[in-house]
Amino acid sequence: MNDRALTEELAVQAAQHAQVESLFAAQQRAFLQNTFPDARERQHHLRILRRQLLRYQDVLAEAISRDFGERAIAETKMLEVLPTTLAIRHAVSHLRRWMRPSRRWPELLFATNSLRVSYQPKGVVGIIATWNFPAYLSLGPLVTALAAGNRAMIRMPETTPATNATLRKMLGEVFAEDHVALIGEELEDPGVFTALPFNHIVFTGSPTIGRVVMGQAARNLTPVTLELGGKSPAIVLRDYPVREAARRIAHGKGINCGQVCVAPDYALVPREHMDAFVEAVKQSFGEIYGRRTDTSADYTALASERQAARIRSLLDDARALGATVIPCGEAGAGRKLPLHIVTHCTPDMRLMREEIFGPILPVVPYDTHKQAIEFVQQQARPLALYCFSHDARARENLLARTHSGGVTINDWAWHAVNHDAPFGGVGQSGMGNYHGEEGFRELSHARTVFRRHRFFPIGLFYPPYGNLVQRLTLKLFAGHGDPAVKKPF
Repeated sequence: MNDRALTEELAVQAAQHAQVESLFAAQQRAFLQNTFPDARERQHHLRILRRQLLRYQDVLAEAISRDFGERAIAETKMLEVLPTTLAIRHAVSHLRRWMRPSRRWPELLFATNSLRVSYQPKGVVGIIATWNFPAYLSLGPLVTALAAGNRAMIRMPETTPATNATLRKMLGEVFAEDHVALIGEELEDPGVFTALPFNHIVFTGSPTIGRVVMGQAARNLTPVTLELGGKSPAIVLRDYPVREAARRIAHGKGINCGQVCVAPDYALVPREHMDAFVEAVKQSFGEIYGRRTDTSADYTALASERQAARIRSLLDDARALGATVIPCGEAGAGRKLPLHIVTHCTPDMRLMREEIFGPILPVVPYDTHKQAIEFVQQQARPLALYCFSHDARARENLLARTHSGGVTINDWAWHAVNHDAPFGGVGQSGMGNYHGEEGFRELSHARTVFRRHRFFPIGLFYPPYGNLVQRLTLKLFAGHGDPAVKKPF
């Protein structure tokens, strides 16, 4: 790059930085003019968002399909439009109760005074969406941010330009940019966005980028909600019908071509059921999506050549290390790869160490219930866990001894679209929540308000120390020290 080209590029970047900083400053100013919108105003914002989403659903689904290379319109509506509308409906219905200050009980020492907690909007929320569900993962956090009375700036991925343009138009028709602003592929350096001193950041993506976002947010002491995914296990216990489990897991790995943060990443199956399970997954996948996925209108493509190359390299690595790879259909020349079942897996294979995020299902045998639990315990804590069993005692034992962000029993992922419950990760799979009431609390500041009664004798606790009330209070609440405890110096 010559000096002139470098100068021009730096000038473009500087202009982008200035535009983003100007948007942020405008939202800050607007928030200070209305720091506590009432329930009616918030519900109005949510209703117009829902109205726009329903108006634009066909155009939006077509834009997402264009960005992916192909995705079924019905799949986008079911997985992005429907969950977002459900989230809005839930928030509108429950918002007044969420906003109501909660009464708390003061310590006995402060009896007769009042104590409450009010929920205050934080200010400007930064939302960083990712490419696999670009509408739901941008608008879902936006629903929570608006319900909590905040303003929001949304950073969209650069790989979804058609979706970004559609969402920008959809939102721009009903929200001023000092209320809701969308930034997409025009911002070349994503670090400019995360470096802004937001009042909260909601990030969806990989653990690697999540660490970067958290590090940048820490410079401004900005709190973060991270939804990071991970290797979510599907554990089939001995009592559960193999064909039923196989069909539901095949569906979970086929939706969006496996590019789902809560997709079953691998299956743990009783050793004696391995062959039957593998055959049932293969048959179920063919029944749902067809033998030729490259010509199926119901099957989604891998989102990019880079993503397709990564999936193929995971399979090549597994084959080279001795795995058996079983395709569930015929692969064409494009990016619509069918599900591949992988057996004889070993810990050194990349697909057993990395989140797969695509149409590959490692199947791992186990001999005892304890062995299955220990296998899960040895992995990083996942975003989801799927237990297939009708045995209540066995299920509860498994859930008590493992950790995950959420759980669905006898199916996959449906816990994530029920908005009266929190959704989020734990450990490596993330932190915090942005669904339902817990999401509202997360994007609000819980502000404690103590009001002293006019005649409360607080002066009795002022110096000089040692008066009768102080001595009686200490004796009642603290008792006496233990003379047997020795000084450390």
